[in-house]
Amino acid sequence: MQLRFSKMQGIGNDFVVFDAINQSVELSASQYRAIANRRFGVGCDQILLVESPRLPDTDFHYRIFNADGSEVEQCGNGARCFARFVHEKGLSSKRSIPVGTASGRIVLNLLDDGLVQVDMGEPILDPTAIPFQADAIATSYPLQVGGEQLMIGAVSMGNPHAVLLVDSVDSFPVERLGPLIENHPRFPQRVNAGFMQVIDRNQIQLRVFERGSGETLACGTGACAAVVAGRLQGLLDQRVQVNLPGGDLVVEWPGEEYPVLMSGPAVTVFEGKIEL
Repeated sequence: MQLRFSKMQGIGNDFVVFDAINQSVELSASQYRAIANRRFGVGCDQILLVESPRLPDTDFHYRIFNADGSEVEQCGNGARCFARFVHEKGLSSKRSIPVGTASGRIVLNLLDDGLVQVDMGEPILDPTAIPFQADAIATSYPLQVGGEQLMIGAVSMGNPHAVLLVDSVDSFPVERLGPLIENHPRFPQRVNAGFMQVIDRNQIQLRVFERGSGETLACGTGACAAVVAGRLQGLLDQRVQVNLPGGDLVVEWPGEEYPVLMSGPAVTVFEGKIEL
């Protein structure tokens, strides 16, 4: 079976994108892992599928598979690449594109400056819906990790995030604590672990250890979750520049009952065919 694909990236978070409308894409977890393998496959953080709509008032359905073959609910950087892909491939001429995901409906907006803005919807703060084991909603929660107690924010942007405030993202032991937080038993579906350094009220540094992929150069939903957690803790203003290892995003969140807006680039790197 030969499939056409595009290799894309959003500030270093890279994807293999398949048009699953004009070709049949029915792959196993082992095949997704093979595609994501950086030595023997195409290489990527995640694989994205563009499918026909399933939800009302949407133009497409958006599916995401991690490098380990697991399917996840949401990916913000991937959403921006999704918008660029359907536009470049002539699948849509709209500047505002409603898309269905496993976690609900999002809207992708192609901006005049070449960036893509994603309306990620309202953040989920109820622990039972994240899901996260806690008795009640709080701005921060204690979490026992590796013999020490950490304080985290817990947010879902359609996928679960733990956000930890640190003094320096450069010196913090992300490689050691990332996997421990990701697989913590209080997060029954595992979790993306974000490590946030506040520069000022309008700028943060962020590293993210992603569920099923490990540390990546960028994570769009992680950037959104970090800003939400920082806003809830009174550390950040409404509009925040998020500096990630791969580049910068702008995240805006007025507060509870409002959606999170994320803006950043999306780039096609190359196109190809793969035999599976």
